[in-house]
Amino acid sequence: MMRIFIFLLCMYILPSCGNKEEIPAGILKPEIMQAVLWDVIRADAFTTDFIARDTSKNAGEENIKLQQQVFAIHKVTKGDFYKSYDYYKDNPTRFKELMDTMIKRVELADKTKPIIEN
Repeated sequence: MMRIFIFLLCMYILPSCGNKEEIPAGILKPEIMQAVLWDVIRADAFTTDFIARDTSKNAGEENIKLQQQVFAIHKVTKGDFYKSYDYYKDNPTRFKELMDTMIKRVELADKTKPIIEN
């Protein structure tokens, strides 16, 4: 009886010793998620700033088309992206790391762009 108890105790404790830093299967890795999320944000901004002003176009439909293009470029599905987005959103520490790193990369890229003088 004691052996069974020890075995069950080990089976209960061992999974908790796993790597908590590991991203679950089916979730986009942070680097990929940052790239896709950044392009989705840019597509939304483009829709808001330009397409929504064009009365001959449906902004919602155009935004969906742009997002589909983003997913195709990055070779991810809409489902994979939103599943990953929900995962990161439900894990505030990971989401903050994701957003902070993405913002730093964008800021760094902006600093390396040449300044154009008129």
